[in-house]
Amino acid sequence: MALDEKFDQAKGALKENAGKLTGDKKMQAEGAVENTAAKVKDVAKDVTEDLKKATEDIKDAVDGAISGVKNVLNKNDK
Repeated sequence: MALDEKFDQAKGALKENAGKLTGDKKMQAEGAVENTAAKVKDVAKDVTEDLKKATEDIKDAVDGAISGVKNVLNKNDK
C-alpha cells in the first residue's frame, strides 16, 4: 500500500468526520469521496502488481514447457 494513498485516505476520513461534527454535509461528502478514491487507487495498484506477477509466472511456465518439448524432441532425434 502506497503512502500517498494512506495519507489521502486519512485526509478524506478526517474531512468526512469534521463534516459530520460540524453538520457540513458538503464537507462530509467531499471527505467520503476523497477517502473512497484513495482506496480505489490503492486497490488498483495492488491488482496491477498481482497481474504483473501472474503474467511473469505464466511466461515462466510456458518457457519451461517449451524447453521440455525441445528436450523430448532432441532425444527422439538421436
